[in-house]
Amino acid sequence: MTMDSPLSVGMLLFEGATQLDLTGPYEVLSRMPNTRVSLLASTMKPVRSEWGLTITPDVALSEAPQLDVLCVPGGWGVNALLTDERLLDFLRAQGEGARYVTSVCSGALVLGAAGLLRGYRATTHWMSLDLLTLFGATPVAERVVRDRNRITGAGVTAGIDFSLVLAAELFGVPVAQAIQLAIEYEPSPPFDSGSPRTAPENVREAVSRAGASSLAQRRAIIDGIVRRQT
Repeated sequence: MTMDSPLSVGMLLFEGATQLDLTGPYEVLSRMPNTRVSLLASTMKPVRSEWGLTITPDVALSEAPQLDVLCVPGGWGVNALLTDERLLDFLRAQGEGARYVTSVCSGALVLGAAGLLRGYRATTHWMSLDLLTLFGATPVAERVVRDRNRITGAGVTAGIDFSLVLAAELFGVPVAQAIQLAIEYEPSPPFDSGSPRTAPENVREAVSRAGASSLAQRRAIIDGIVRRQT
């Protein structure tokens, strides 16, 4: 990036992504000065998110330039990406040249599968946090974790926090604060159940049961990856 060229941010778009993992950071990052945010996908076909919202990509992976910031959101659709070697090769190549390699929620697992978190501290959604160790990362139960040029956000809504941290890193705290005010980001949830540490036990168990099948599939996929690598 030169002084005149915009900062290039690429966000991965894929079937089954959790749209807020993508659109929360997109809203913040798009408001940064002299920045262009692009949605990257394997093809230019519209992509359905986890709950059916259809989003149109901007750039196919094969046409993507070197990015300054690479961001991978999460969702149960991540499971299919963990063994997608074409995509993982793309992430490895981009990771070598990017100023920042980032993720939201279970997108960290895709970075892990690409070998981009080995030796780094990182976070992800609480249901998948322990899986980071299988990729050689150190899991940290925090909302946003920065380790050198790796910045990872925890589950879903943490993507907004992550992107404000990144905005401050790139353009300074006043810019990040102005963005926060512009989007009126002042979290005041009606319930104190947004973390497994504070949610009632019955609520935590219900959420865990709802995701048990997909999580078991995810764990089996990652176990298979680790076995093939050893």
